[in-house]
Amino acid sequence: MEEAAAGLSRFKANYAVERKIEPFYKGGKVQLDQTGQHLFCVCGTKVNILDVASGAMLQSLEQEDQEDITAFDLSPDDEVLVTASRALLLAHWAWREGSVIRLWKAIHTAPVASMAFDPTSTLLATGGCDGAVRIWDIVRHYGTHHFRGSPGVVHLVAFHPDPARLLLFSSATDAAIRIWSLQDQSCLAVLTAHYSAVTSLTFSTDGHTMLSSGRDKICIVWDLRSHQTLRTIPVFESVEAAVLLPEELAPKLGVKSTGLYFLTAGSQGTLRVWEAASGQCVHTQQQLPGPGRELTHCTLVRAAGLLLTVTADHNLLLYKAHSLKLQKQFAGYSEEVLDVRFLGPEDSHIVVASNSPCLKVFELQTSACQILHGHTDIVLALDVFRKGWLFASCAKDQSIRIWRMNKTGEVTCVAQGSGHTHSVGTICCSRLKETFLVTGSQDCTVKLWPVPKALLSKSTASDGGPVLLQAQATQRCHDKDINSVAVAPNDKLLATGSQDRTAKLWSLPQCQLLGVFSGHRRGLWCVQFSPMDQVLATASADGTVKLWALQDFSCLKTFEGHDASVLKVAFVSRGTQLLSSGSDGLVKLWTIKNNECIRTLDAHHDKVWGLHCSRLDDRALTGASDSCVILWKDVTEMEQAEEQAKREEQVVKQQELDNLLQEKRYLRALGLAISLDRPHTVLTVIQAIRKDPEALEKLEATVLRLRRDQKEALLRFCVTWNTNSRHCHEAQAVLGVLLRHEAPEELLAYEGVQSSLEALLPYTERHFQRLSRTLQAATFLDFLWHNMKLPTLPAAPSAL
Repeated sequence: MEEAAAGLSRFKANYAVERKIEPFYKGGKVQLDQTGQHLFCVCGTKVNILDVASGAMLQSLEQEDQEDITAFDLSPDDEVLVTASRALLLAHWAWREGSVIRLWKAIHTAPVASMAFDPTSTLLATGGCDGAVRIWDIVRHYGTHHFRGSPGVVHLVAFHPDPARLLLFSSATDAAIRIWSLQDQSCLAVLTAHYSAVTSLTFSTDGHTMLSSGRDKICIVWDLRSHQTLRTIPVFESVEAAVLLPEELAPKLGVKSTGLYFLTAGSQGTLRVWEAASGQCVHTQQQLPGPGRELTHCTLVRAAGLLLTVTADHNLLLYKAHSLKLQKQFAGYSEEVLDVRFLGPEDSHIVVASNSPCLKVFELQTSACQILHGHTDIVLALDVFRKGWLFASCAKDQSIRIWRMNKTGEVTCVAQGSGHTHSVGTICCSRLKETFLVTGSQDCTVKLWPVPKALLSKSTASDGGPVLLQAQATQRCHDKDINSVAVAPNDKLLATGSQDRTAKLWSLPQCQLLGVFSGHRRGLWCVQFSPMDQVLATASADGTVKLWALQDFSCLKTFEGHDASVLKVAFVSRGTQLLSSGSDGLVKLWTIKNNECIRTLDAHHDKVWGLHCSRLDDRALTGASDSCVILWKDVTEMEQAEEQAKREEQVVKQQELDNLLQEKRYLRALGLAISLDRPHTVLTVIQAIRKDPEALEKLEATVLRLRRDQKEALLRFCVTWNTNSRHCHEAQAVLGVLLRHEAPEELLAYEGVQSSLEALLPYTERHFQRLSRTLQAATFLDFLWHNMKLPTLPAAPSAL
């Protein structure tokens, strides 16, 4: 039993990054390939390529100039990807391999703002911020056309779908659509009907009709033969993209007859289908609550039957084109991550609260993402109930919500409650049973919310909408904002931490004050009960973590090491160690017994707001203001096993080395010693060779049969030995062999030979000077010996 207990409470020594969920899209263009299998999107200086099925990042392409990508386009045949950077360079990529085929100057005098391929994938049009439109032959590598005349930024270029017509369409800041003839190298027509920026152009299959959309809340159908307006359709929202639907029936979208139908995406955040002939909206997607739902991009991949939309929150949503059924969700950018939690009985999922009203749930194995809507303002904190299926969230909208995850990983909101008069900044679930919640708010109060029994029965259907929660008790606890609440493992105690620099202990469910923990110099960010002992941990903006006794409210220990505010603290290793995270971007591992910080984990670049440990205590989860969520794995046992294996290997090799020296197998011994990378062991082998009666021949034979990399290592070791007068003879002997038998050009080709020679010269000169002085002294001694006249010694007296 004692051994088992010792094994359970074994100290952790290190964590390693197992997984990192990073931003992959920060706004700008997104594009799917024709198969719908790969997703291309811009993230600062890179174009990221994602596998749609798994959500995994396949490639991250960055140009040599490391400047922001301003435009990119994938050719219709999915073979050619071209990117344009702020440094006015265009790059032609073999995107599957992640290598640049060709790099050339854009010739534009300002960055490229838009880009489009023609249907044959041979011509590329670029529209610049300088008002110029240029066309490039990608196959023959030269510029074919240069069209001037557009005022301001050319933010939209598109080729006519019929390559025989050789027509290019562009739009700039004057809201006009220009039609350029590649054959005549001139502007055929200027279509003026929009009053604000034109956001998209799309063409009918016969090529005679074009649909344009704009931020002036209208869509216009054009006749490309007469260059006249056929119909102007008011859509009552600023449209970012309009897509012509395939000419086939789609009853689920209201398309019940043949004719021209199009879909719009814009500021209202919903997809709507319109009939061009009547100008009527025939289908409207159900609107989800909360801000940040505005749609910024929409693109249709006809071959794959997929529709991709992008929200203002940088979420990417993939729909079935014929039914608008949601297929996939991707969270491109989370901004500031405020809290993170493991979900599921086996910690198979994680839930992330970022600077958004939406929650994001990720499945760790497949990277599948689910975006949860419900709150109407930023979600500030999360907590999970004991079994892992239910979790709770609180937000700036003064409300709380309870969510349930089913066995397939789908999450729905099952309860909601409101009652606080200010932002709800912290939430904690009961520990023993799923019976209640505690919330703390900026209104300086704590509320106790019983969980309705109806939520706990698995048969409860969520179709009826969320159950309403009612607060059972309300208690004003502090004079300033309450930043943290924690429920004890037995559900009988509550701890609160506040901006007023104190933590308080309360009894549950009466919310009676039991005592105050005073000692921090600044506000408290986190309070946490020990899972084993009657101890409370507090993390403060004064840069310290303190441990307090629940019996007498005295401070037991103070942990100092963070350079800034400590934002979160958690007990690990059965309450014998602490993990803390701070606004310095560091996560620290502490051993409570000796107050020692045994490891500092540095992977975040900004405030680490979220910290949570798994049920098995083998992984940790952190989320920070750098928009990264990191999954850490406890690698203590792995590192100890590796260290043990290394030690055993060293012992075996040392024994083998001793045996080789005993058998005078010097070549094997020297090779083994060099592989161990231990200069002193190599020196021992050289010394053993030099003790041999045929030392010079054996040293030459052994050294010259070494591989080149072994000779390079031997030369490095010689530099070390040569600094010591006791070992310089071995170094000089090896150098002598190399200099006598290796060609100068071969020696100069050795790695690091120049620095080695620079280090060898001064010590070698000193050794020779010392030897010269010794030789002079020896010669003088010899002279004295020959010239000394020694008196004859008296005979020894004979013994009686």
